[in-house]
Amino acid sequence: MATLKDIQLKIAGIKKTKQITKAMNMVATSRLRGAQQSTDAFRPYAQKFGDVLGSLAERAGENASPLLVPREEVRRIHIVLCTSDRGLCGGFNINLIEKAQSLMREKAGDHVTFTVTAFGKKGRDWCRKQKLTIADEHVGVVGSKFGFNVAATAGRTLVDAFLGETYDEVYVVFAEFISMAKQVPTVLQLLPIPPIEAAEEGAAEEAGYMPEHIAEPSPAELLGDLLPRSVYVQMFRALLETSTSEHGARMMAMDNATKACNDMIDSLTLIYNKARQSSITADLMDIVGGAEALKG
Repeated sequence: MATLKDIQLKIAGIKKTKQITKAMNMVATSRLRGAQQSTDAFRPYAQKFGDVLGSLAERAGENASPLLVPREEVRRIHIVLCTSDRGLCGGFNINLIEKAQSLMREKAGDHVTFTVTAFGKKGRDWCRKQKLTIADEHVGVVGSKFGFNVAATAGRTLVDAFLGETYDEVYVVFAEFISMAKQVPTVLQLLPIPPIEAAEEGAAEEAGYMPEHIAEPSPAELLGDLLPRSVYVQMFRALLETSTSEHGARMMAMDNATKACNDMIDSLTLIYNKARQSSITADLMDIVGGAEALKG
């Protein structure tokens, strides 16, 4: 049985761990607030940009840009995997990696090769462990403050590689922020740029308003500039969503860890009190026994 000193040391150690988890929870909460504001502010822009781009693409036709045309044979698939640099955020990174694995199993076939652009140390380390070809890696982006130029630089590289037929398809795997308790791993096709969903067209018709944007110069000429920018916008959105989701996941994980520390402290305190009571009872029994022996 553990001595009273051992139990006291365990309680003291758990209290120090609780202080750390509580501090990390407060830091994640503070960072989540700023990241969520950035994500919420960018979502309407991304949505409206997609609507305008879809309207122009529909009028210009599928052959207006090579970024819209699917390849007849898909052999080279590139995946942009967005994960965090640090751990202590529950199953956040594991869920994203499993989503990437699921995509690879779905697209696997004869002569199909996969390459990866890794955002975050966790995704990069997993790619190295699986011996996947890492075309590019970015560390210190997700979870910190970054600008649109980061997404634009990465997106420009992807567009050039797609036009140069280095990649046949490009996907991004990221965590979509729903709430502080829910972050959904999501796969989004970046290239070739997918057409507008039929459901969205039907919804617009039911609403009684089909926007037709005035294009000057022609829609085909505008698409030459807007289509690559669409890839940058989607990349920036994926990074913002993943960054916000990371802070939300870490906040929940540290909150659960703090609650677990409280439960352990309560349990050890109960054990300590019982052990202390047993020790006092044993001492009293020794004193009474000694006194009875002296009387005898």
